[in-house]
Amino acid sequence: MTEPIIQVRDLRREFVVRSPAGRLRRARTVVAAVDGLTFDLAEGAAVGYIGANGAGKSTTIKMLTGILVPTAGTVRTCGLDPVRRRRELARQIGVVFGQRSQLWWDLPLAESFRALAAIHRLPDATWPARRDELVDRLDLGAFLATPVRQLSLGQRIRGEIAAALLHSPRLLILDEPTIGLDVLSKERLRVFLAEQRTLHGTTLLLTTHDMDDVQRLTNRILVVDHGRLVYDGTLPGLSAQVGAERVMVVDLVEPVPDLGAIDGTRRVAVESDGLRHRLAFTPERTTAGAILEAVGRHGQVRDLAIEEPDIEDVVRRLYLAQVTGDGRVP
Repeated sequence: MTEPIIQVRDLRREFVVRSPAGRLRRARTVVAAVDGLTFDLAEGAAVGYIGANGAGKSTTIKMLTGILVPTAGTVRTCGLDPVRRRRELARQIGVVFGQRSQLWWDLPLAESFRALAAIHRLPDATWPARRDELVDRLDLGAFLATPVRQLSLGQRIRGEIAAALLHSPRLLILDEPTIGLDVLSKERLRVFLAEQRTLHGTTLLLTTHDMDDVQRLTNRILVVDHGRLVYDGTLPGLSAQVGAERVMVVDLVEPVPDLGAIDGTRRVAVESDGLRHRLAFTPERTTAGAILEAVGRHGQVRDLAIEEPDIEDVVRRLYLAQVTGDGRVP
């Protein structure tokens, strides 16, 4: 049986928080940012690791990559102890933190790639071909000579991902990779990441608040809340479990004040005197196609969009469902 590329057992990480307790004293409180996590990731998998802010996602990633030492439990990444063999592990993983850069701020992007190739000790005979592939697929050629500090956010994120993939890692960990990107840049990045998985078998671990990222890039999700794993499964399964609704936003050519009762939907709002309608639904009860067909019987549709459930709302519902024990939240 093939060893999982990530293996986590009873992982725990505590931090000490000190707060005022009188004029001269400070109280010491131990807070568990990660509390008893256990999961495996198979080689080649694409997994979303999601949760509300402060749930323990970034702390987990830092332990997976050897940046933080666990308080208790064990973790193996690419078959290695991340802390004791961090340097060896760095040659097998690529990591992108949305708010931190691995590129050299004052160097042109091309020179950052050259420096990273030297750090990873990539052979001169082979790494330029990999660089050229990434430059082509991520459309970096126009600004290779531009200092990183002068790049736009979208250009820099694409450069960061190219840097993380330059040494062809087995595992790519992305922490909020599309944060702040426009719709077109997000779509290009998603297409590229899906392509890399297909061509190179790269394992993907993704943390994000963007449900579109989760839906487009992953086939399994882990939900963490207050440092504990509260769900392991698929996105449709999670939405069904907590009763989370998607919202179809329909713009009509002519105003229709009342669409009447459309099976499987709940009317959220009617805006602009009937030009825009918001209809909530769950995939278990109906489909977007069926709703669109029903709306079309009342008026001509000019545009539509689907709003996915907010991750924090989904996690809240999941947590409340566990507390109440009924499995669903109204």
